[in-house]
Amino acid sequence: MAKRILLPLDQSSEAECLVPFVADAARGGQATVRLLHVAPVPEGWTDEYGHVVVYADQELQRVEAEGLDYLHAIEPQFEDATIESVVKFGDPVAEILKQAEEFGADLIAVSTAGRSGVGRVLLGSVAEQVFRKSSVPVMLMRAEESTSVHQPRHLAARD
Repeated sequence: MAKRILLPLDQSSEAECLVPFVADAARGGQATVRLLHVAPVPEGWTDEYGHVVVYADQELQRVEAEGLDYLHAIEPQFEDATIESVVKFGDPVAEILKQAEEFGADLIAVSTAGRSGVGRVLLGSVAEQVFRKSSVPVMLMRAEESTSVHQPRHLAARD
């Protein structure tokens, strides 16, 4: 049974479909869950005259606060489980793998849109890359697109 579960969330309903399953596993196995949101590295904004409107560090603080607000809104679904919420910046695959190592995760739970063939090759998949590159077991689940309530379907687990 996993004792430290990393759950990356990207504000999509596909990713959030994992929340009830991870919450149940965390409660049943008395696991600690780290909710992770990875955002692009923010840049400063300038106007048409080159004047700085927003500095990069201000934008970083704003995006981090928004990410934490999002994760904190998910936390109540993990009643009676130990939860950590973290926002990181950069490449999602690299940050997920880095957080798994730093957190000491023994499971990474990620969702996938379920693309196949050309769509996967052209667009790539964060979930697929994490699955291939992780030294930690990865649970992949696909959200069913045909239902209004996303119902995950177990795809694979690698350990």
